[in-house]
Amino acid sequence: MRREGLGLLRAFLVLVGVSALCSVALGTRKGNTSLDQRSHRHRHPGHVSLHRHRQRTGKEGQVLHRSKRGWVWNQFFVIEEYTGPDPVLVGRLHSDVDSGDGNIKYILSGEGAGTIFVIDDKTGNIHATKTLDREEQAQYTLTAQAVARDTNKPLEPPSEFIVKVQDINDNPPEFLHGPYYASVPEMSNVGTSVMQVTATDADDPTYGNSARLVYSILQGQPYFSVEPQTGIIRTALPSMDREARQEYDVVIQAKDMGGHMGGLSGTTEVKITLTDVNDNPPKFPQSVYPMSISEDKVPGEEVGRLKAKDPDLGDNGLVKYNIIDGDGMGIFELSTDSETREAVIKLKKTVDYETKRLYTLKVEGSNPHVDPQFLAWGPYKDEATIKISVEDADEPPVFIAHSYTFEVEENAPEGTLVGRVHAKDTDVANNPVSYRIPQYTDVEQFFSINPEDGMITTTRPLDRETQAWHNISVSAKETGTHQITKVRVNIKVKDVNDNAPEFATNNEVLMCETIAPGKLIETVSAVDKDEMANRQHFTFSLAPEVAHNHNFSLKDNRDSTASIYVLRKGFSRLTQDVYFLPVEINDNGFPAMSSTNTLTIRVCSCDSKDTILSCNVEPYVLPAGLSTGALIAILACIVILLAIVVLFVALRRQKKEPLIVFEEEDIRENIITYDDEGGGEEDTEAFDIATLQVDDCWTERDERRFKNPTRR
Repeated sequence: MRREGLGLLRAFLVLVGVSALCSVALGTRKGNTSLDQRSHRHRHPGHVSLHRHRQRTGKEGQVLHRSKRGWVWNQFFVIEEYTGPDPVLVGRLHSDVDSGDGNIKYILSGEGAGTIFVIDDKTGNIHATKTLDREEQAQYTLTAQAVARDTNKPLEPPSEFIVKVQDINDNPPEFLHGPYYASVPEMSNVGTSVMQVTATDADDPTYGNSARLVYSILQGQPYFSVEPQTGIIRTALPSMDREARQEYDVVIQAKDMGGHMGGLSGTTEVKITLTDVNDNPPKFPQSVYPMSISEDKVPGEEVGRLKAKDPDLGDNGLVKYNIIDGDGMGIFELSTDSETREAVIKLKKTVDYETKRLYTLKVEGSNPHVDPQFLAWGPYKDEATIKISVEDADEPPVFIAHSYTFEVEENAPEGTLVGRVHAKDTDVANNPVSYRIPQYTDVEQFFSINPEDGMITTTRPLDRETQAWHNISVSAKETGTHQITKVRVNIKVKDVNDNAPEFATNNEVLMCETIAPGKLIETVSAVDKDEMANRQHFTFSLAPEVAHNHNFSLKDNRDSTASIYVLRKGFSRLTQDVYFLPVEINDNGFPAMSSTNTLTIRVCSCDSKDTILSCNVEPYVLPAGLSTGALIAILACIVILLAIVVLFVALRRQKKEPLIVFEEEDIRENIITYDDEGGGEEDTEAFDIATLQVDDCWTERDERRFKNPTRR
């Protein structure tokens, strides 16, 4: 019976727990009903029965095998977070061959076996010894096996089954990315989406409502609302104005269990900021702005400021200012301060209290950036009136003209009237004015001025050729004050024909001896120091005393030049080397001026090509025949020669030889000593003086022979 029971192992699960009827009913179901289906309905511990494969004998003794599942129901459930005093019974393993005598041993292995899950090897009861958390591990895979206790021989192949941790609602929803920051334009329509918030729940979303979340708003009504299912936050009130309130703190709640009572919840904060739109036109705080400016202020001086208020931000709050009307549009100008955004009124032209004492300007401030959505709320501009009063100031005298230009003839006598300057006091008092010429503007004091009426006169005759213009200043001072004004006075000295003409260039001409009659030797021109400009014209003629000379003639070319020609031939510089030809020059001034200028003609020797070789006057010959390059070459040759001489002397000294060779020869020839008495001609014949004069072969032996000569 035992062998037959081991061969017929089967597995089945019997649910135990709530009622015996449920256990019986579940036990009568077909074997292919899964544990997972039953456990989802009843959630009770199970009972697993082990069976072996049954063998059948077929035809002709053939053994047939029919395999059955070792585990009919292979899934258990255990409630998470169980905190009871006793271990939780998960289920029971049982074999139909187990007669209760203890010969069957049940073994459990796999995840958590022996630590989390323990088994009674006799009864097969499985208990959970620790509290389980589905969020840490949702299921465990275990392996069950039945073996013989005495031999440990497997009675059934190992089979796996799963213990699932049954979820309970033990985790509240969480907003992982909070707190949140969002923005929405002011004046947005109701229902405008602001942002979406999302919460997460660690509970099992596939079981019950533990992870089904519902969103609600706890703080932020009535301005905002939230969609319960999506968490989208929307505006709930129209015309929310940023200028009234800019920031809102909204609290959003997420609750599980579909929002029903008993569910867990979590909250997050959302800071919502209203962004600016151009919904406010600029507005001047005042309709009229009084300002004032003193009449002594110069252009560019600031008169005053004004500013239109616009509560919008950035470009929406920019205000552009313009002068659109008023009698002061040409006198004043407007600019905008880049930092303060104020309209700055400045003086463009000087004002005069005595002429006009009040000006009016109309200024417009407008938004350059207008939102088309809010055009109907316009117009986005405002106007203000500026009244500018001119204040009286003690001003210096004012000259009628900004500068004066006068003319006076040169050589005019002392006291000649040049012109008159005039200044007046523009103030109401109209005080008298006195005049003077500052000395630093007329150092040589050519002019004087009447302090009462401003009449300028000369102090001595002026020369245009020395100074054609005199630029001086005249100061006017108001009596009884220190107010002084200066004006520029330019005085032109008019030209008078008081200078005779003269030759324009050098009045010396070089002429060859062999020149042919009728040859042009020079064209002369003239200059005049007087100011004749394009009207200047000169005429030339020979002086009366040489008008009929036979050497040279003059032809007036009628273009302020004259040509000099030769009348004869046969000039000789040995006979006469210089000729003087007086030429009379006349100008066309009024009265006309004339002068006699002498033209010097030098006779020179020339070659066949009429190139001048020499003249009697060396200053003319040397420059013509000897160039600067030639002079440099000559100097270089001299320096080279000197260098050679110095080098020669240095070499001679280095050899220690006398500079003059014949001195040594004289010594050798004159200094002769010997012991014998003189023998007359015999002595002379006995010595060869030429031998003693050998330069390089003179030795001590020669010297001894010289002192003791051998007689023949």
